[in-house]
Amino acid sequence: MLLSPEEWEIVRLSMKVSAVGIVVALPLAFALAYLLARVRFVGKALVDAMVHLPLVLPPVVTGWLLLLAFGRQGPIGGWLEGWFGVSVMFRWTGAAIAASVMALPLMVRAIRLSIEAVDVRLEGAARTLGAGRLRTFATVTLPLCLPGVLAGLVLGFARSIGEFGATITFVSNIPGETQTLPIAIYAALQIPGNDAAVVRLAIVSVVLSLGALLVSEWLARAGAAGRDAHVL
Repeated sequence: MLLSPEEWEIVRLSMKVSAVGIVVALPLAFALAYLLARVRFVGKALVDAMVHLPLVLPPVVTGWLLLLAFGRQGPIGGWLEGWFGVSVMFRWTGAAIAASVMALPLMVRAIRLSIEAVDVRLEGAARTLGAGRLRTFATVTLPLCLPGVLAGLVLGFARSIGEFGATITFVSNIPGETQTLPIAIYAALQIPGNDAAVVRLAIVSVVLSLGALLVSEWLARAGAAGRDAHVL
């Protein structure tokens, strides 16, 4: 049941892709969550629907859209290659982009709920004591919603670990470069008599995902307890 060096490399690559993916998604996820939680504007329902679209679209469609956007002839991919000589096609960075897009809706939802749960009376009290908007946000809002932000990160990480359809459509299956855990499991299933490798990789995938979900739930409960303690 011990992992081979090649399988350890798959696990390491999956962890790297997932970690980079959620770090890249975090600023956008927080901005969108704050916008949806605190700002009223025309078209809010449409923005909310667009944010959650990757949850309901077939992952293959999401991967195809990424291919159109980040391909060499795409608006983003062409710009990156023309100005910086950078291409994410068939690279682990492309897999991280796919993981980021697929994790974004879950991250936005978790962070938005944590922001909405912050008692606005506490923010109002800070403002009446002379704190500006930025200071109120940094000293009141952010600390109270931080457990929800961390829960969103962990939940996004769990989603990224399990990402398959968008990744394989966007950056294919290249061992050592884009072959993450789900893709490696799929590839192993195509080889007769390779059940042992499938079992090993599946166990690692279940352990990582289950651990991330448990940590996310613990952080969400810790955040709720902290907010209750600060209610006026």
